[in-house]
Amino acid sequence: MRFSRIKAVLLLSALAITGSASANDNFWVGVKAGTLGYGAEVTWRPIRWLDVRAGGNFLDYDDSGSQAGINYDATLALNTYYLTGNFRFPLSPFRMTVGAFANNNELQLASLDAGSILVGDNPTPYTAADVGTIRSVASFESVAPYLGAGFDFRVLDRLGLSLDFGVLWQGNPTITITSDGLLGAADNAGFLADLEDERQQLFDEISDLRAYPVVSIGLSFNF
Repeated sequence: MRFSRIKAVLLLSALAITGSASANDNFWVGVKAGTLGYGAEVTWRPIRWLDVRAGGNFLDYDDSGSQAGINYDATLALNTYYLTGNFRFPLSPFRMTVGAFANNNELQLASLDAGSILVGDNPTPYTAADVGTIRSVASFESVAPYLGAGFDFRVLDRLGLSLDFGVLWQGNPTITITSDGLLGAADNAGFLADLEDERQQLFDEISDLRAYPVVSIGLSFNF
């Protein structure tokens, strides 16, 4: 599924760019890996000091741990598409990058606790039956600006190596939280208030992701 989406990114971007690019233009296709996942990218260099890049990144990263006092199974679902302008420095591999990302990144949580559970700021634990499974999803701004720097090296005549470093500004997360236990199903007012406290605590912890660090390495090929 994810490789099909990468192929779609390459195809659509190639169609858009090759309408004005010939075989002799600086047209590159590449693959990359980094903190945004695995991806594919196309590059068009209309002039020596500027290029335009489009691509997508995908990865589901699974882990478990404690967030806001509750043990969760967590999935960081990375899914972004981007368009950037890259300003190249003469006689140097260094460049500056600005752009925008269509941002579908999410952090998905499902509680693991099977015994008594502390929810929110309530010091009295709930039973597992009362709480059930707490599920939370943190999403971010659908369009996120990007600022970074990078290096492009010509390894062989038609093979290039790229390094990228930057920050994707995702904005503050929007967090939803639900419980499928007895109290959640009964819309118990006290429990729902504790669940809202839990959501606020998750917001405080997950807000660190609003400025998402981007580091990647890529290989590109010239046709």
